[in-house]
Amino acid sequence: MAPEELDAQYGRVLEMIEALEMRNMLGGEEDRLGAIMEINSGAGGTESLDWASMLMRMYMRWGEANGYQVKVVDVQDGEEVGIKSATLEFVGEFAYGYLKSESGVHRLVRPSPFNANNKRQTTFASVFVSPAVDDTIEITINPADIEWDT
Repeated sequence: MAPEELDAQYGRVLEMIEALEMRNMLGGEEDRLGAIMEINSGAGGTESLDWASMLMRMYMRWGEANGYQVKVVDVQDGEEVGIKSATLEFVGEFAYGYLKSESGVHRLVRPSPFNANNKRQTTFASVFVSPAVDDTIEITINPADIEWDT
């Protein structure tokens, strides 16, 4: 076998392995759906409000860079800076599959720009990702299946 043919076959095998890994990673029933992301500031005062807004900006940029339409559903602004909470919707295939692992508590440790002593501060924000379910489904209920108990 010529080296060129070997390189071509090697490239095809790598593509097949990558496709298989992707199918395994995004093989869940909901993985193909869009995603709803909720971000909430946690412990840390003003610093946590800023951290939540940084997360929101990061996820919005990630969504746009990866071809998703990102909609801001709701935002509760902080009193001084940042946000108390935000809800984002990612529209596009596999958004939930890619984002589901982001659910959890996110921690930031840095010298606080809001502290006059520039002390190191730890702050938290929670992220919850759920699939965007299609609400156009029609459900038919047979009247004979309904029971009224009084």
